[in-house]
Amino acid sequence: MTDLTLSPLPHTWIFDVDGTICVHNGYKNGGDVLLEGVKELFAKIPQDDMIILLTSRKEEERENLDLFMKANGLRYDKMIFDAPMGERILINDDKPSGLKCAYAVQKERDSKLDITLKLDPNL
Repeated sequence: MTDLTLSPLPHTWIFDVDGTICVHNGYKNGGDVLLEGVKELFAKIPQDDMIILLTSRKEEERENLDLFMKANGLRYDKMIFDAPMGERILINDDKPSGLKCAYAVQKERDSKLDITLKLDPNL
């Protein structure tokens, strides 16, 4: 389990798709399958937050992924396709107040998305 304590400011969430939201390569093997914990986490993400989906899938898969997300009641703001399969690197600066402005959560492929989310008004 990963615990995230965040500020009340709006956030940007970047999710890899295969192995994080859906069973890895499920779309190639009969159809996407939602992983455990995804709906629960998405339901906790504040409406003012931005959700970006990132995938190595080809652009031709956009409509299928969009339909899958809608069928599961999962909102998102942007989808990025054709991303390289290597490491994903997030670089961001911290606020002068000391607020940490970048997090990376590494999870085992196809495992439960088990993140607790707390908003701290003092951050």
